[in-house]
Amino acid sequence: TGQVQIRYIKERTYRISMDKALAAFQGKNIRRTWFNGEWWFSVVDVVGVLTESVDAKDYWYRLKQRELESAGIELSTICRQMKLTAEDGKLRGTDCGNTEALFRIIQSIPSPKAEPFKLWLAKVGYERVQEIQNPELAQKRMKELYKEKGYSEDWIEKRVRGIAIRDELTDEWKKRDVGTEREY
Repeated sequence: TGQVQIRYIKERTYRISMDKALAAFQGKNIRRTWFNGEWWFSVVDVVGVLTESVDAKDYWYRLKQRELESAGIELSTICRQMKLTAEDGKLRGTDCGNTEALFRIIQSIPSPKAEPFKLWLAKVGYERVQEIQNPELAQKRMKELYKEKGYSEDWIEKRVRGIAIRDELTDEWKKRDVGTEREY
């Protein structure tokens, strides 16, 4: 069906339909569009879900002002205006952010509903620092994720070997100065 399930802290599950322009988050729709090889999400929709604000547009406006005044950070610089279908069915310019931008915006939202995201971001950041210090942890985590997705031990080992072999091959090509896609 083209659906992906993302397991999240405290057993909350969010479904993202990969073949539609809406993502469902806790039963609420978040408009999105595919641009330059990645998903861009409506910031107002995300802010509305995380804050349960009556006027999400106003909340987003005030959040941008507060961040500029307190931290000197202009959140709108990490967003792009994109045409998304509005409630009236017309295409309207909407502030959109990619995943990285949304994570930064979520960090600025002082709402109890945003706290699980912040905790998850802190956990992932901590794990990434650990992986930089000990690269074997990254491989261990990868194997655990594949197990959680239901892959067999045999498949996982083949996948890990395939990645290692591909890395060796591309490293060798780089040493030999193979530079164009055709040569690859």
